[in-house]
Amino acid sequence: MIKLKNFNSVFLFTFLIVFSISFYEANAHSLFNSAESTIGNFRVQIATLPEIPENGKPMKIILRVTDLELNEVERFTMGIRIFYFDEQIDAIPPSSHQNGHWEFDYTLENLGIHIFRVDLYDAAKDGGIITYIFNISTQNPFGYFFIFSIAAGTIGLSVVLIYIYIPRLLRARSKSQL
Repeated sequence: MIKLKNFNSVFLFTFLIVFSISFYEANAHSLFNSAESTIGNFRVQIATLPEIPENGKPMKIILRVTDLELNEVERFTMGIRIFYFDEQIDAIPPSSHQNGHWEFDYTLENLGIHIFRVDLYDAAKDGGIITYIFNISTQNPFGYFFIFSIAAGTIGLSVVLIYIYIPRLLRARSKSQL
């Protein structure tokens, strides 16, 4: 009886720990719309905030340029060409940036995958341009339905498990007190 009581306590403790961790806001995984590419002596990383942007709503595009040892470069010149179904829909002219970072707000109007051709100027050995290619996807209106469904299923499973195991724990405690 004592082993069963200890097992239930350990199970409940483990369940509460796992359940509480699911509400923590840390991103241990790479973001959905993030990527990196190394060409030549430079590595370029791109990410979006929010992680899955919506059509017609502003998002923040974050770019980072490092050398092969992952040290941020002091200064770089970069421009971006944006394609949708192999047709260029926008361009951001080249500009100089400091400290290895460039963040800017942008709005994608079309649903689906957009191709960002990121041009790093004066980066090639001959002083030419190196082009990095990244896919950026937007959220369709049904995406929230799936996120809600997964969250509801998780909450439902948790309620069922609590409904099953809490009465057992209470009964076991009441029997041990008698």
